[in-house]
Amino acid sequence: MPSPMLRLSSQVLGLCTAAALLAAFALPAQAQWMWRDAEGRVTASDRPPPRDIAAKDILQRPAPTDPRRGVAVAPATSAASAPAGTGAAATRTPTALEREVEARKQAEKAAADAKARAEDEKAVAARAENCRRARSSLATLQSGTRLVRTNERGEQEFVDDAGRAAEVARARDVIANDCR
Repeated sequence: MPSPMLRLSSQVLGLCTAAALLAAFALPAQAQWMWRDAEGRVTASDRPPPRDIAAKDILQRPAPTDPRRGVAVAPATSAASAPAGTGAAATRTPTALEREVEARKQAEKAAADAKARAEDEKAVAARAENCRRARSSLATLQSGTRLVRTNERGEQEFVDDAGRAAEVARARDVIANDCR
């Protein structure tokens, strides 16, 4: 049985480990506001400055965040803030993440298209094989030679005229459907 000191030290070690992990994963403080007040002092806060502070005295604003992802996003440029002569709609370059997402979408679409083409080619090949077999069977049936079929008991029996007519009709249906 472990001594009480040993149990206490293992508990302290576990608490210290947990505290260290929490400290390591602690998020940095949210975006800061910085402004110069009327007396010229620089003030930093996580809240916006008072309304009496002029916009020119605000030194730093927090970057807007996307609430769905919790990450900072670049501020959107408006047509009014665009320099004259650039046009109303300014083009922006996509970020690396946006380019990667677009590349993945295109790769998935290309893979889906390739899979659909492969399935279509497989179906065309199966129809061609069915057509070839049906034509061969029809030629054999129409040749007039005696045909033998194996029944469910494993015995051989001759195909009569009614059976031959049914097989000819079936072969013609397959040819009509698969030989286009």
